[in-house]
Order: sequence, then C-alpha cells, then structure tokens
Amino acid sequence: MIREIKLYFKSFYDNILNDIKELIIMQKTLLTKSALEKLERKLDQLVLVERKNIAQEIKRAREFGDLSENAEYHAAREMQAKNEAEIAKLKELLSNYELVQESNDTDKIHINSRVKIEYLDSHEVAELMIVPSIEAEPFEGKISNVSPVGSALLGHTKNEIIPVEIPKGILNIKILEIN
Repeated sequence: MIREIKLYFKSFYDNILNDIKELIIMQKTLLTKSALEKLERKLDQLVLVERKNIAQEIKRAREFGDLSENAEYHAAREMQAKNEAEIAKLKELLSNYELVQESNDTDKIHINSRVKIEYLDSHEVAELMIVPSIEAEPFEGKISNVSPVGSALLGHTKNEIIPVEIPKGILNIKILEIN
C-alpha cells in the first residue's frame, strides 16, 4: 500500500515538474491589466489562505495516528501538492508576462478589440472580443489572439473579407464593426 502511494506521488510530482518546465520554456504570456490583477489576487489567495488551511488540515489529520493508513492525511498532502504546483505556475507566469496596452484605435483589430463579424458561408453574425489566450472564454465570445479566427482578424479593418484556414477548410469572415 505504501509503495503504491509513493509511486502515485512520484508520478504526480513528475507531472508537476514537467508542467513547470513547459512554463519556463514558453514565450512571454500576454496579459491585460485586469487579468494581471486577477492572477495576483489568485496567487495571494493560494499563498495566504489556502496554504494555511491545508497546513491546518495536515496537522489535524496527523492527530489521527498511523500515517501509513490515514486517508485524511494523504488527501491533505495531495491538496498541498496541488496548491504548491498552482502557486509555482502562477509565480512563473507572473515573472514572464507582457502587459497588453489598452488602445482606443477602432480602425484596426488588435488585442482587446470588440468586433462584429459575419460568417459569409452561413450568414451568421457574431460579436467577439479578441483577448490574450489566458483570458479566452469562447462561450462568452472572448476568443484567443492565437486561435485561427483571432489571429486571422488581427490587423484588419472594417468591411474586409478575411479567409480563415480551419480544420474543415476555409472560412470566409467579413468584419462588420470594430469597437
């Protein structure tokens, strides 16, 4: 039983280390001011609140006795590992970002532009906001600047027709408005 738990934690920590290595290698992450503030608040929550709560949970679970068969203790240690991994990811992200400058330019599409587009094949109209990838919420109309549609729209102007390559072929999009 202990051997399986050790193997599980080794595998878990190896995955965390791989995630951290990927973050270190990656390019600077684009962040808006609001996203930066949100990530900083999340980091503070994890460090100042969650870390203490988990430490108390570990202390409480230790009081139950034999740690080798103590499910509460192992669960608390797993929560601790996940919390520390999230803290490490956020710290790395916050040490390697580029702040996206706000722009009032409505002539061209840029990050943070709100656009109204028409998919010419289906005549469907959509309102989208182009955001840094970390802020993308497709179901809320926030698409990533690195997505096929988002990257294709960047730099273009109103009334342009943009061919966008997607897995199913070419999607023709007309830009109706830029806000």
